Amino acid sequence: MRAVAGLVAGRDREDVAAVFGVSLKAVNGWWTKWQVGGREALLMRSRGKSVGVHQVLGEGEQGAVRQAVLDYRPCDVGLSGQLWTRRLVGELIATLYPVQLTQPGVGKYLRRWGLSFQRPDKRAAEQDPEAVRRWHGETWPAIRAKARKDGGQVLFADQVGIRSDQVTGRTWGERSRSPVVRRCGNRFSVNAMSVISTNGRMHFMVFAESFTAEVMCRFLDRLASQFDHKVHLVVDGHSAHRSRTVRVWLAAHPDDVELHFLPPYSPELNPDELVNADLKHSLSRQHRARNQAAVACVTTATHNRKQPWTSTDHQSR
Repeated sequence: MRAVAGLVAGRDREDVAAVFGVSLKAVNGWWTKWQVGGREALLMRSRGKSVGVHQVLGEGEQGAVRQAVLDYRPCDVGLSGQLWTRRLVGELIATLYPVQLTQPGVGKYLRRWGLSFQRPDKRAAEQDPEAVRRWHGETWPAIRAKARKDGGQVLFADQVGIRSDQVTGRTWGERSRSPVVRRCGNRFSVNAMSVISTNGRMHFMVFAESFTAEVMCRFLDRLASQFDHKVHLVVDGHSAHRSRTVRVWLAAHPDDVELHFLPPYSPELNPDELVNADLKHSLSRQHRARNQAAVACVTTATHNRKQPWTSTDHQSR
């Protein structure tokens, strides 16, 4: 527009081109647009087609493909694999409609549909969706109501094994050459039992032996000693949790602890699983322990460091 203003003021086109550092052809084009459409013709507009114009797939077809990607796995619709990729979505489109799309083209559709490439959560095939629904709609609200009525507290519990050779996460390295992490050749492990409340308070115990009913009872003893009110403890269906030994302990301490069980194959309902995942990730970034006692020590220290504001309860053997 400044160049056209110079032309309107009577300056030569060659001079205008030199002043603005453009070609004479560009100046001629601006002048032609000005004469045909005035100032509006000179406004900058985005190039190419507008989003959604002349799309190969219609709106209904796009909706059907999007819903298929959300509701099914590739193997459910006659394709290979369990995870959707741009190639597999393209194969699905080619199966449903006489359309062949490139992978970049499929990616544009996926982004337009509000989808992104993500790491999926895992669910056990044996999980009962109806049991999960009852947990959300009936069981969990009933546990909270009972805890409030008793003046107690709800805790979620889980156990985890820590191995000396465990390495999780990623690291930077040279392309086409995998980084090497040195670790102790001898394998040894410890176990940890932890509980976490709905407001983040945590208690834990580190032990060397396998997780058994006796270990569970020892943990319940230590847990009961930390509270002056009843604990409603939510656990999974581990055999130690349902053992006769634990049932006898619970019968002898009815005012201290009451157990509640999660639906089978539903670890995602237990927030203590996140504590264990964070513990393993933190330990994998630290120096490798040389013996079982060192593994127990670093596990205890990591738990304490992760929860410095809570009252922790730990035991190493």
